[in-house]
Amino acid sequence: MFHPGRVIRHALCALAGLGLAAAALAGPAAAEGRIRIAEQYGLGYLPLHVLRHQKLIEKHGKDLGLDIAVEWVQLGGGAAMNDALLSDSIDLGSGGVGPLLTIWDRTKGNANVRAIAALNNMPLFLNTNNPNVKTLKDLTDRDKIALPAVKVSIQSRTLQIAAEQAFGEGKFDTLDKLTVSLPHPDANAALLSAAAEITGHLSGPPFQYQQLRDPKIHKVFSSYDVLGGPHTFNLIWAKEAFRTNNPKTYQAFLGALKEATALINADRSTAADIYLAQNKGDLDKAFVVGILDDKDIQYTVAPSRIGDYAGFLSKVGAIKNKLASWKDLFFEDLHGETGS
Repeated sequence: MFHPGRVIRHALCALAGLGLAAAALAGPAAAEGRIRIAEQYGLGYLPLHVLRHQKLIEKHGKDLGLDIAVEWVQLGGGAAMNDALLSDSIDLGSGGVGPLLTIWDRTKGNANVRAIAALNNMPLFLNTNNPNVKTLKDLTDRDKIALPAVKVSIQSRTLQIAAEQAFGEGKFDTLDKLTVSLPHPDANAALLSAAAEITGHLSGPPFQYQQLRDPKIHKVFSSYDVLGGPHTFNLIWAKEAFRTNNPKTYQAFLGALKEATALINADRSTAADIYLAQNKGDLDKAFVVGILDDKDIQYTVAPSRIGDYAGFLSKVGAIKNKLASWKDLFFEDLHGETGS
């Protein structure tokens, strides 16, 4: 059964974890040859897992005549990611479009946080174990939807867009009262157990596919239907000062990321092995490869439909600055890509 106290304890643990991570990585802004990267959970972060496992940043650094010390931390949501970046506990943060747009908007004209690259296009499913919920209008106050960060995560923003489509213009926050912040692994376990008050989970690969193996769980919607097609799920971002002060380290990271993306697209089997090596769990390789082979799963550094999310956030007052082009959100190194 779901208990609010447990959610509070989860939040406190997350904050404590962030504090420990910050303590471990704390110090002055990184000097050339050092990079501190935060990742999250799931296949959306596979390019980071690959470049970490294969030591590609170190490899590209050596090609530039630089020995790069790479430090990693794992955080559970975009809000924690942005807090860590703004406190200089990390140099690179990763997450969904929502948290990126939030920190881009709030730091424009000062820290000037922008995206280095996209990581993928992936659909997000709202899955439920409540047989009575076929559409969003079937949800009641007895339902609780878990997602990484209430109101700011890409999952939360996608739910708001879907809610406005279902309930009418201006009613985007109709379902916010049903949402609960939980890391994906905890939410996944709660939904699968059916013993908690959590009846829905808006997540991403591999969790949503794992859930749908259970006959008691079904999909309510896919974000590809809500957005009208494939869209960017995850990206990685940094302060402008990091790129300016560490040009070789930045170049090594971007080169490593592109190589990792190419490896995933060329060899799904090896990519699955790396994911399983970096993420201890009970998923079998064939299942992971099956997800990677899904035509809806695309690993690319170029963004898709960023403007749709930006337009929505601007309309509802979540960000003040309007995005004239997707290039406004990215450092110049990626401007040669075809994005939207």
